[in-house]
Amino acid sequence: MASIKSFPCSSVFLLLLLSLSLNFNYGSSELRVNYYSKSCPNAESIIKEEVRKLYEEHGNTAVSWVRNLFHDCMVQSCDASLLLETSAVNGINTEKTDIRNFGMRNFKYVNTIKQALESKCPSTVSCADIIALSARDGANLLGGPYVEMKTGRRDSRQSYATVVQKFIPNHNASASLLLSTFKSIGIDTEGAVAILGAHSVGRVHCVNLVNRLYPKVDPTIDPAYAMYLKQRCPSPNPNPNDVVYSRFDRETPMILDNLYYKNVLNHKGLLIIDQELASNPITLPYVKKMAADNKYFHDQFSRAMILLSENNPLTGTQGEIRKDCRFVN
Repeated sequence: MASIKSFPCSSVFLLLLLSLSLNFNYGSSELRVNYYSKSCPNAESIIKEEVRKLYEEHGNTAVSWVRNLFHDCMVQSCDASLLLETSAVNGINTEKTDIRNFGMRNFKYVNTIKQALESKCPSTVSCADIIALSARDGANLLGGPYVEMKTGRRDSRQSYATVVQKFIPNHNASASLLLSTFKSIGIDTEGAVAILGAHSVGRVHCVNLVNRLYPKVDPTIDPAYAMYLKQRCPSPNPNPNDVVYSRFDRETPMILDNLYYKNVLNHKGLLIIDQELASNPITLPYVKKMAADNKYFHDQFSRAMILLSENNPLTGTQGEIRKDCRFVN
């Protein structure tokens, strides 16, 4: 038997690399583009078609898909833990009912997409990848950029309900806290400002607005805009069950564009965190640049969306592939 000394150093090094690569099994443990090319070749087109059909029937679903990505991936991992229902059997406590997820909607339609996939490729495509790809396709339907996303995520068997508030910033949070939260998952200041641009679509319940209007109007709000908001939210104590809200953007409410940043610069940021972007010297330069250039906003939104979607995913043999996105197998 040859001793180790009989091998040239380069050969030993190559053997070591081969051993490491076999142990890590990169091919099955990491996200990659077209992950389902063999196991479910039409997976992405099925998701895209279901997203389109739901958008045509319920336009606001597209906004929900974008929000799902943020509310799932910010909390611990991009693993569809957000979708789990409470279950005494498995000790699951749903994340959906946390105050930070107030106003989240259309969860039931995620299972519509899942069922379409199950009919073609049973137990193959994860709910976590449905969240990521539906967000990509939803943003595109809203006039946003098309983002090339990697897939191969697996679904969590547990909920992170106890730490939701640690990872999802409050709508009254400061810009510095927001930046710190994003930095903790690898998203820089430019990306954080771009992600907030998702607030160019959708709406906010009056419950989250009245603190800026009553008993005194927040001085950072444009007076005419404050008057409009008071018309939308005439009571300082709105009922959370009532449909009373204001849209982030009154001019292009269903288009993912840079008007959001123009509004913020004009003191028409809907939430405190929106207006904070214009008052913070670190974020202000990016707000100005995105307000001036919609393509730049879309480019940075794409980059940040990818970073967010790849936050600590479960891959390889971790987690599971749920048959129903609401429950562990």
